[in-house]
Amino acid sequence: MQLLDEAGGLEPFEQKALAAALAPWRERYPDVRVIEHVEMGSAGQVLLSVAGTAQLMVVGRRAHRTAVGARIGSVAYGVLHHADCPVAVVPPA
Repeated sequence: MQLLDEAGGLEPFEQKALAAALAPWRERYPDVRVIEHVEMGSAGQVLLSVAGTAQLMVVGRRAHRTAVGARIGSVAYGVLHHADCPVAVVPPA
């Protein structure tokens, strides 16, 4: 099992995983334009760093529910409150 590419990074493997995850959705919705982008780092910081160029940022929320409603995690919370673009918080599939 190879964990790193020759340069020592995970990005090529993450790019392949993203492409594989999006493949069935691209087939189902061929007219929807999606830009694939892989960047290594803290999820919240990376998302906020690209939020200024996004038309919409979609983040997931946790499946857990509390007595007062749905619960969002720290990444979704941070993006929702600090992003420079519209943010959609979606439930788990």
